Amino acid sequence: MSDIKRAVLAYSGGLDTSVILKWLQDTYGCEVVTFTADLGQGDELEAARPKALKLGIAPGNIYIEDLREEFVRDFVFPMFRANAVYEGEYLLGTSIARPLIAKRMIEIANLTGADAVAHGATGKGNDQVRFELGAYALRPDIRIIAPWREWDLLSREKLLAYAERHDIPVEMKHRQGGSPYSMDANLLHVSYEGRHLEDPAAEAEESMWRWTVSPEAAPDAAQYVDLQFERGDLVAIDGQRMPADELLALLNQLGGKHGIGRIDLVENRYVGMKSRGCYETPGGTILLPAHRAIESITLDREVAHLKDDLMPRYASLIYNGYWWSPERFALQTLIDHTQQSVNGWVRVKLYKGNVIVVGRDSQTDSLFDSTIATFEDDAGAYDHKDAAGFIKLNALRMRIAAKLASRKS
Repeated sequence: MSDIKRAVLAYSGGLDTSVILKWLQDTYGCEVVTFTADLGQGDELEAARPKALKLGIAPGNIYIEDLREEFVRDFVFPMFRANAVYEGEYLLGTSIARPLIAKRMIEIANLTGADAVAHGATGKGNDQVRFELGAYALRPDIRIIAPWREWDLLSREKLLAYAERHDIPVEMKHRQGGSPYSMDANLLHVSYEGRHLEDPAAEAEESMWRWTVSPEAAPDAAQYVDLQFERGDLVAIDGQRMPADELLALLNQLGGKHGIGRIDLVENRYVGMKSRGCYETPGGTILLPAHRAIESITLDREVAHLKDDLMPRYASLIYNGYWWSPERFALQTLIDHTQQSVNGWVRVKLYKGNVIVVGRDSQTDSLFDSTIATFEDDAGAYDHKDAAGFIKLNALRMRIAAKLASRKS
């Protein structure tokens, strides 16, 4: 028997984690505490409690927690302050959820006296890295159980057979062929991987998408939406203030209605392989250009460029599981400092898969000076002659190099 007495399992109630729950009991002989995080997945959480009870988990050891507001407020919004995009396309919907799950797992482990945490991430994926880096950062002595790196149940058929032997409840769709995709959902996005998508040349079926209509099926009339920002965070839509999770949920509805937020990409995973996935991120796809638009009039040029230089590093830290690292905290401090002046509103036009910024203003922090930027008579606000010396000084090194090249030729 193992020396592990109690383990906290990240538990969804699906096939994989239901098998893991029973496997932990049989293999480690430990007491299991289940933790299910509501990050906006929807109806799929409803079965978690009765399934855990059926598998012998004491009612007091079942944790199902609504983390939607904390997820958006403390994880999604700080990430969007940085305009974080991984490899030019991916808005990090799965990546940003993992540090919050790891944080709460460790808190529950501390609360219940558990000496281990367990997860259902495979040995091929990024999530094993994200969960475990977060767990070790928050509790260095924690034991981690990763069944996919230990057992021989390495196929869906073997998991189903194990479930059959142990009377583990399995949805009929798994018995009859199952969902064709591996999916992950939260308030920021839905991801789809596997099966049909493993061929990178194959177009995803239209029936796969959950949150968005196709651009062809979107309304023929554009919709205008006003977004209000304070210190870089969205605080209101069309003048209506609401909690962070409700704001993102509303953006998702608006974007989905207009066919906004679908991407199909091949990304480079942390473990070294390339992986094809499809993502729906309608709210994030609206939020990103809107945030950049308010920054465009409130951030100093060099500050904005510095943020752009740092963004790929920041995005990679999140993608690779380093949310709780000292370097991410350092970057976040800098980013959040730049956001003190990012206040104002942005108007976007939503139309058939497109997000078009059509206006922006800040009454308190705008650096846009129309008297200088105008193409009409600026009444002396800008002296055109000043440009000559600036250009000559910046050209000096190139003129010297050109003269040297001319002498050599």
